[in-house]
Amino acid sequence: MSILQSSGTLSIDSSGLEYRMIGPTPDQAPTIVMLHEGLGCVGLWGDFPDKLQAATGAGVFVYSRAGYGTSSKAELPRPVSYMHDEALDVLPKILDAIGFRRGLLLGHSDGASIATIYAGGVQDHRVRGLVLIAPHFVVEDISVKSVAEIGQAYATTDLKAKLARWHSDVDNAFRGWNDAWLDPAFRDWDIIESLAYLRVPVAIIQDEDDHYGTVRQIEIAEEECYCPVDVSLIAGAGHSPHRDAPDATLKAAADFANRLLATHGEGLLSRAA
Repeated sequence: MSILQSSGTLSIDSSGLEYRMIGPTPDQAPTIVMLHEGLGCVGLWGDFPDKLQAATGAGVFVYSRAGYGTSSKAELPRPVSYMHDEALDVLPKILDAIGFRRGLLLGHSDGASIATIYAGGVQDHRVRGLVLIAPHFVVEDISVKSVAEIGQAYATTDLKAKLARWHSDVDNAFRGWNDAWLDPAFRDWDIIESLAYLRVPVAIIQDEDDHYGTVRQIEIAEEECYCPVDVSLIAGAGHSPHRDAPDATLKAAADFANRLLATHGEGLLSRAA
């Protein structure tokens, strides 16, 4: 019997992490674990997790990392290695705590990078595949430029007030992400080695005109991965396809998840067969 409620707080080390559990719990069905962007949280996914659950029949687990949403504050400054720390130290504890048995990781932006680092570094047989929305595998000039611009907007516009609707300590959330990305040492960050160790199918969903990363990110994945890489380029999707092009993004993610789950005799496609 799962200990998970429909929402609550998960205790991981010294942090309390807010979460939502939509649909069947991990002891009942495959689970899609969703990893948010650098300024995201549970609430900022909107109804996308609910729609993904309905489209796949899998359980969907969404949580806010430390420093985001109503989760515990993060210690600042975040180190340049913060995504590796999340992937290799925190995420394994979360998966064990929720009783994760099999399913997929779905990550957006920073969350996509964390999912890649985890799957490439842990070789977890429970993970059937990855859905990577607007991922970062290397740092590009356009990424740093956009991060700097949003830092200026945070200081001079109502962006801080807008983000404060979603984060209990908005400065902790914003500064933890923005300052790390603008650290000169971060220009050397890359996770190409993680791509080479992936052994599960990958779906990448991106807009050609994403102002936080170019299609070079996709090309790197296709060059480095030994596993199948499905690519969905969605026009007008921006850096947040699940918000700016929700229908196309949902279809790409759900179709991929359903195909993978069906190969293991799970999910909606298997039930319909």
